[in-house]
Amino acid sequence: MNHILRKIMAVQLALLLGAASLAHAQTAVNSARVWPAPDHTRLVLDLGSSVEHSVFALENPSRLVIDIKDTSLKVALDRLDLDGSPIKRIRSARRNGNDLRVVLDLASDVKPRSFQLAPNQEYGHRLVVDLINENAPAQKPSSKPVLSESNDSKRDIIVMIDAGHGGEDPGASGPGGTREKDVVLKLAHQLKDAISSIPGYTAKLTRDGDYYIDLRSRTLLARKENADLFISVHADAFRTSQPRGASVFALSQRGATSETARWLARNENRSDLIGGVGGVSLGDKNEVLAGVLLDLSMTASINASVGVGSYVLRNLGSVATLHKPGVEQAAFVVLKSPDIPSILVEAGFISNPQEERKLLSASYRSKLAHAISRGVQSYFNDTPPPGTYLAWQKRQGKSAGGLSSYRVQRGDTLSDLARRNATTVSRIKQLNGLKGDQVVIGQTIKIPTT
Repeated sequence: MNHILRKIMAVQLALLLGAASLAHAQTAVNSARVWPAPDHTRLVLDLGSSVEHSVFALENPSRLVIDIKDTSLKVALDRLDLDGSPIKRIRSARRNGNDLRVVLDLASDVKPRSFQLAPNQEYGHRLVVDLINENAPAQKPSSKPVLSESNDSKRDIIVMIDAGHGGEDPGASGPGGTREKDVVLKLAHQLKDAISSIPGYTAKLTRDGDYYIDLRSRTLLARKENADLFISVHADAFRTSQPRGASVFALSQRGATSETARWLARNENRSDLIGGVGGVSLGDKNEVLAGVLLDLSMTASINASVGVGSYVLRNLGSVATLHKPGVEQAAFVVLKSPDIPSILVEAGFISNPQEERKLLSASYRSKLAHAISRGVQSYFNDTPPPGTYLAWQKRQGKSAGGLSSYRVQRGDTLSDLARRNATTVSRIKQLNGLKGDQVVIGQTIKIPTT
C-alpha cells in the first residue's frame, strides 16, 4: 500500500513540476511587425508579458541574434514582409529548453538598439529592436532647383511638412476603421506638391512612408533642412463623434485655449509612448536650460506661428467647416521649435463619420492642400524671409513699380484689395481688364506692388 501511495505522490509531483514549468514558460511572441525607414528598420514583437532579453550582432556574415528568456513563439516570423529592410531572412529555434532565439540574416552590418514598451491603449507588452543604418544616405535633395544666382540672395522658402504618427503608431481611428496615419500621409504628399508648384517654394516631408519618427526628431529634421515653416498634419479624434471641423494650432507655453485643444495635445504628446522611443521623457528640459534668450526666441516663434496659422485658417474656411474661428494654442511637443514658426493642422475629426468619409476622398484632400498652400503663400507674400526669391521679387517690384499675382479668397472685394495694397480699384480693374467690381473666389489677378 505504501508503495502505491509513493508512486501516486511521485506522479502528482511530476505533474505539478510540469505545470510549474509550463507556467514559467507561458510568455509568448503573439505577433510581429517590420517597419522599414530610411535610416533604420524596426522589428516589433508583441509579447504576453515583459521578458528578459539580449541582443548582439555577428559579422561575416552579418547577423543579429535576439535571445528571449522563457518565451515561446506563436507567430511565423519567416512570413513577415521584409521588403525595404536589410533583413534577408528570419530564423528561430528553442534554446536551453524554455528560451527563444531569433536570428536575423542581414544584407549589411547594422547598429542594434532594443527596448521594451509597457502596455498602452493601443498595444500590450512589446519588445522593440531597431536596426540602425549608420551609413544611410542623407535625405535626397529636392528635384526642384532652388531659384538663385548666389547662395544667399534668391533661395527658395523651405516648408517642412510632417505627416503625423506612422509605423507602430496608427494615430486615431475612424468609425469605419480609417487610420489617421494613412490619411495624413496622403494629405501631406498632396500639400507638398501644392506648395512646391509655387515659384520660390520647396516643400519637404519628414516621412514619406509608413514608419515612425519620434516627436523631437521631426523638428530636428526641419532645422536640418533650414526650414522657414513647419506644418504638422493630423486628423484626430475626440471622445465622442459629434465634434467636427478643421483647426489650426500653434504652441502655447501656458494653458490650452479650449478643452478640445487640451485633449488633442495630451493625445498627440502620447505618440512617443505608442510609437516607441524607449521611454524617452517628454519633459521640456532644453527650455529651462536655455534661459532668457531661448524664451525670447520662443515667444517670437509662437507669434509668427499664430500669424501664419491665421492665414491658413482663413483659407481653410473656404473649403471646410471650421471647428473654431481662430487659431488655438496648446502644448504640442512637435511644435516646440524656438527658431521655426510651427503650426499643427487638424484636417478634421476622423471620429466624425461624415468627416472620415471626406478625408478618404482624394478630391477633398486636394482642396484642403491647396487651401493650406494659399494661406502659406499669402503669409510669406506679406512677410518674405530675408534672402529668399520672394523677398528679392518684392524689392524689385517696389523699385520698378512691378506687379504681383494674387488668388482671390472668400470675403475679398476690390476695395479691400486696393486698400491693402495702397492702390486704387480703377488701377486693379485696368490691369486685369475687369469691367465690373465683382471678383470670383479662386480667380488670380494682378496687383501693383508699389
